[in-house]
Amino acid sequence: MERLNYLFGADELCVYQDTNSFLFSLDSILLPHFVTLTKKTKKILDIGTGNAVIPILLATMTDAYIKGVEIQKKSCDLANKSVIYNKLENQIEIIEDDIKHFYEITPTESFDLITCNPPYFKVDVNSHFNEKLTKTYARHEVSLNLENLMKISKKLLKNGGRISLVHRPERLVDIILLMKKNNIEPKKVMFVYPKFGKASNILLIEGVKNGNPGLKIMEPLYVYDNNNQYTKQLLEYVEIKDDNNAITKKL
Repeated sequence: MERLNYLFGADELCVYQDTNSFLFSLDSILLPHFVTLTKKTKKILDIGTGNAVIPILLATMTDAYIKGVEIQKKSCDLANKSVIYNKLENQIEIIEDDIKHFYEITPTESFDLITCNPPYFKVDVNSHFNEKLTKTYARHEVSLNLENLMKISKKLLKNGGRISLVHRPERLVDIILLMKKNNIEPKKVMFVYPKFGKASNILLIEGVKNGNPGLKIMEPLYVYDNNNQYTKQLLEYVEIKDDNNAITKKL
């Protein structure tokens, strides 16, 4: 079943979701608020765009042209419906393609910024896949792994361009090593915690192609307080002024 959801932190925006597929989470909301946008940011690529949550939020922060690439047709259809619903067709383009093919046919140094909420889990003999292909692609490195992502970013980013991604803290070493291998210098990291006293479960990291050394560890972000309510810090981070953003419209 399809439904229309308000975006957390942007109650004027909505996206279509399929309740039988992979639903967007806080990860995709946090990333657009983490990325570095400048006057030189003219072209953005969102890899594995899903139903276009990241491009739609970024469109409220920049006038840059945004291209979202998604391998799954159903997700692309939802993304296009979401873009049209929010009247962003002139700024956001959704492409149904395997990013590895898109990488091959796209000219070198085409983008100023790459964003990605990639699959978190490595594939090995102990991997347990969800029976739904949509969830398998979203959670496991079946069609895209970190090594592919950094190789793609090295080619498609302009000199001085940035890649920003959200991932799991336990993959931090892998991410940094692969960034360095592909001439991407890690520049800032933020750890997100479900609440104070708990281990971090979300990592935000950004690197610059051919950038100078110098990594900044950002202030940690806490999602819930001791009463299991969103913290003031989180609400301010995603620019929420009230608590009316949890409304869901069913189609």
